[in-house]
Amino acid sequence: MTSNRPYLLRAIYDWITDNNLTPYILVDAAREGVRVPPQVVKNGQVVLNLAMRAVANLDLGNEWISFQARFSGVSHSILIPVNAVLALYAQENGQGMMFPADEGGDPPSPPEPPSDDTPSADGADAGEKPRKGAPFLRVVK
Repeated sequence: MTSNRPYLLRAIYDWITDNNLTPYILVDAAREGVRVPPQVVKNGQVVLNLAMRAVANLDLGNEWISFQARFSGVSHSILIPVNAVLALYAQENGQGMMFPADEGGDPPSPPEPPSDDTPSADGADAGEKPRKGAPFLRVVK
């Protein structure tokens, strides 16, 4: 049978967002295929904010999680093999699910990268708390 991890990730993500909470994932950044900015990795792991206001083009696929996110104002394409996800939880109360780290096997082939025409995420940087204060508008080309 195929892994149930991607199905559980999608279900927990929906549950968290349906309750108006902020979904965060904990990722084993040392896993082969993980593509995140190196400056956000701490102790071989990274915590990323998956809220719709923090990412663009979120795809919770069966083998890969991919999205666009901004870190320190710079847009990045993020790729995470599903088996590198260690936890998915609500930032506000910690409720969610942890996943075993020992699920091995060969990493899947990476998906096609998004085109440069793809709009980048705006709002809060992934992996960081949303900024407090007055909303602002930005011109997007």
